[in-house]
Amino acid sequence: MTDIVNGLLVQNGRVLMGLRSASRKNYPGLWSFVGGHVEDGETLEQALIRELGEEVGVKAQRFAKVFEFTAPTPSGEGSVTFHMFTVDQWQGTPENLGDEHSEVRWVAFEEAIRLPDLAFAEYQNVFEKLKEGGALQ
Repeated sequence: MTDIVNGLLVQNGRVLMGLRSASRKNYPGLWSFVGGHVEDGETLEQALIRELGEEVGVKAQRFAKVFEFTAPTPSGEGSVTFHMFTVDQWQGTPENLGDEHSEVRWVAFEEAIRLPDLAFAEYQNVFEKLKEGGALQ
């Protein structure tokens, strides 16, 4: 099984989302969150901090795991567990670095729920809970 961490940077009723580059092998052209694979020997938290730095140039200072779900791999062989963390304090200003995403932008929770090109339907549940201000477990 593969583990993926996702950082949901949240601020003023909005969440930072990334449009995955069309050249990506998995989920190209779909809206997702900043994050990536947990490397051997890394904790989920270490992977989260590393991925946020690599992809949007911020250092997470306060975060909490709020949701996880498992999905089949795109190839259909095996599964992937997505560990989602809200991040509400960080150092730096988020900007799109590298080629993971063709765009990153702040999206209001209400708008995010209606995005037609979400990588996973489970994201709608996450947005509803964020909007309600409730726990996501």
